[in-house]
Amino acid sequence: MIGGQFAAVAAVRASLPAIERAALAIEPRLLADGRLIYVGAGTSGRLAVQDGAELMPTFAWPQHRLILLIAGGEKAMTQAVEGAEDQVGYAIEEIRRHAVSAGDSLVAVAASGTTPFTLACLRQAKGCGALTIGIANNRGTALLREADHPIFLDTGAEPIAGSTRMNAGTAQRMTLTLLSTLLMIRLGRVYRGLMVEVQATNVKLLKRKKDMLRYLSGKSEPEVHEALVRADGSVKVAVLLLEGCDLWTAEALLRRTNGRLRAPIDLAKAH
Repeated sequence: MIGGQFAAVAAVRASLPAIERAALAIEPRLLADGRLIYVGAGTSGRLAVQDGAELMPTFAWPQHRLILLIAGGEKAMTQAVEGAEDQVGYAIEEIRRHAVSAGDSLVAVAASGTTPFTLACLRQAKGCGALTIGIANNRGTALLREADHPIFLDTGAEPIAGSTRMNAGTAQRMTLTLLSTLLMIRLGRVYRGLMVEVQATNVKLLKRKKDMLRYLSGKSEPEVHEALVRADGSVKVAVLLLEGCDLWTAEALLRRTNGRLRAPIDLAKAH
């Protein structure tokens, strides 16, 4: 079983160029206020939905720009829903209900590459002009053929036949993590390896924000605390305040660079 996990890592490594191409294709749509849509059934669906859900607290990705679709609905996150993966009509209805359009990007995940629910979502979204990314563990399947950006994960046979939560699931999880994290980096939601958009939903995360600011600015705890209050909790705005910007200038600089922090910091230091 351990050998199979290493094989999953190797499969993802071999697919890095495809993952990068997919991220670069998605990026301009998200910069233009498009939505990110995750689709799947069973294990693949749970992995996809989990990755999408983690973007909100980790990178402050807006909830209204995230759609998470799993065959069988929310109930399928914790238990098997009989026949859910075959519900083509439900898949089409969900894409229509969310008014998926050309500005959106859909990531569909299916180990087999033939799951009816997942395929129907991809086809319907593609018909609406959305960018489609297909992640599958079987070569040449419909999901990979029809996706704008196919990502094939060659994980081979499972140690327990049919248990795609193992090799295939590991590779899918890594691929989703790499794809979404690369996107968040490209969109300026990471700076110098730090989660500068993290939401302080508890004491630990509030401390993390302050630690980040002390590390990035070299300022004292009282100075960091004051800047964070003035910035209404925004680490990126607080960094620029600590570099000498006023609030209006800090916010304007970030708007000008689509939230990317490096250029505004350089400008603030230059002045």
